[in-house]
Amino acid sequence: MSKRNTPQRRHTILALLAEQGEVSVDALAQHFATSEVTIRKDLAALEKNGLLLRRYGGAVPVPQELISEPTQPISPYKQAIARAGVARIREHARIIIDSGTTTAAMIPQLGYKPGLVVMTNSLNVANALRDIEHEPVLLMTGGTWDPHSESFQGQVAEQVLRSYDFDQLFIGADGIDLERGTTTFNELLGLSRVMAEVAREVIVMVESDKIGRRIPNLELPWGSVHTLITDERLASEAREHLSARGIQLIIAPQQD
Repeated sequence: MSKRNTPQRRHTILALLAEQGEVSVDALAQHFATSEVTIRKDLAALEKNGLLLRRYGGAVPVPQELISEPTQPISPYKQAIARAGVARIREHARIIIDSGTTTAAMIPQLGYKPGLVVMTNSLNVANALRDIEHEPVLLMTGGTWDPHSESFQGQVAEQVLRSYDFDQLFIGADGIDLERGTTTFNELLGLSRVMAEVAREVIVMVESDKIGRRIPNLELPWGSVHTLITDERLASEAREHLSARGIQLIIAPQQD
């Protein structure tokens, strides 16, 4: 089995665990002809999703009494938008991934893009990046933790960002004002604008039900946005309006 086929390998690990009652890192590495580092990442990712418990040298099943309700699945629209976003990333690119559920949906697919350098202000994004096959060079903004956005913000984070330059920024939004640009409930806007300043392409990723939603806080004006990725539900009138703004509009199809 190719070591790049991460989902299939992890599915097989769970099947072996169910069959054997426990699995070891060294045995799994031999079974899949891959490194122990890769297997440890697999086990860490599976544990994070509540599918097993790691122990020294391997893993065991989750005790029945600890099994809780499954987490809310990612919508097929977010998954489609994430695929379209990843398709725009070249190998060895330098990118920023902002906090948010839509941008985070890209991460499982980034393992197929070797040599990436990824900056983020999100602990969730950073932790998820550590689990993928080709782990990128990870940069963190640091700064002041904002519990509302669950991300780092502030002047320190802005100064760190200005020390680099990036190929692309991937950022979400709470709403899209067709006249003004992207909008947000968060009043901390400075970091998003600095992210846009230091990236050559700004890619906004939103589900179509957010387009036309007006929220008072303007985050990025249309002059700062190059590309918008959304889903197939977008109304034709909104498509025309966005195209007239000079935005590259990408409609992400769902997989059959």
